[in-house]
Amino acid sequence: MLATRRKLTLSDIAINLVLLLLAVITILPFYNVLIISFADPASVAKQRFYLFPTSFSTASYTMLLNGSYVGKALMNSLIVTGVGTFLNMLVTTCGAYALSKKTMPGRNVMMTGIVFTMLFGGGLVPYYLMMRSLHLINHYSVMILPVAVNTFFLILMINHFRSIPPELEESAKIDGANDMFILFRIIIPISKPTMAAITLFYAVARWNEWYLAMLFINDTKKYPMQLFLRNMLQDVTKMRRDDMGAAMVSQLSQIYPDGLKMASIIVTMVPIMLVYPVLQKYFAAGVTLGAVKE
Repeated sequence: MLATRRKLTLSDIAINLVLLLLAVITILPFYNVLIISFADPASVAKQRFYLFPTSFSTASYTMLLNGSYVGKALMNSLIVTGVGTFLNMLVTTCGAYALSKKTMPGRNVMMTGIVFTMLFGGGLVPYYLMMRSLHLINHYSVMILPVAVNTFFLILMINHFRSIPPELEESAKIDGANDMFILFRIIIPISKPTMAAITLFYAVARWNEWYLAMLFINDTKKYPMQLFLRNMLQDVTKMRRDDMGAAMVSQLSQIYPDGLKMASIIVTMVPIMLVYPVLQKYFAAGVTLGAVKE
C-alpha cells in the first residue's frame, strides 16, 4: 500500500522560509566577496551594493600572487599547518588517553593545572622572554610548539575516551596488548569522528596563524601566508593615503585595497575548503562526541 503524502502545513512553510532566509544570509557574504575579488574599481564605485557582476578582472589576484614571496609564504603556512596539526593531534591524543585513566598518579593535580591555563596567563612580556630563553625566536617552531595543545580540545578528547567501554581495553590486555598498542590499534580507530573534527579545528587554527609570527619572526622569508597578506594590505592602504602613493596607485586603476582584501580572503579559504569535504562525514558526529561530561 502506498503511503499517503504528508500535506504541508502553514508551520512547515514558515520553517522552510526561515531556513531559506538563513541560508541566503549565510551564503550572500561569500558570494559578495567572490564577485568583488574579480571586479574592477569603477564597477564597484557605481554600485553601492555590488550584487550582480558587471565586470571581470583578475588584476587583484595578479598583484596578490605576483612575486616569489607569495610562494614562500604559502609554503611556510603549509609547513606550519602540516607539522603543527600532526604535533597537535599526537600530543592531544596521547595526553588525553593518559589523563582519561582515573588510576593515573597525579591526575587530579595535572587536570587542575590544565584548567588553570584556561583562566589565567602570564602576560606578553614573560611569554616573549620565555620564547627567547628557549631560542625559538625567528624559528618555525615558535609557531608550532607554544600552541602544541589546546586545553579545550584536550578536555573534549578526555571525555570521549572516558565514554569508551572499558571492556575493550580489558579484553585487549588479557590478550597481552600494552597501552600503546591499545591506543593506536583499538582506541584511535573507533574515535575517528572525534579526531577528525578536532583535526579540522587544529588545521584551521594553524593555517590562520599570524599573531605568533608577528611577535617572534623577524625574517620576512619565514612569514606565513596570513601575516604576508596582512602586511601587504597595510602597505597598499598606506600608499593610497599619502600623495606620492596615491599617484602611483592611480596609475594602476585596476588595483585597489578592497579587491585585494576580497582576493586574499578567497586565497586563504581555498585550502581549508579542500580539506573540509574529506572530513565532513566525521564532522557532525565528532563535534558532539565527548562534549558531555559524565
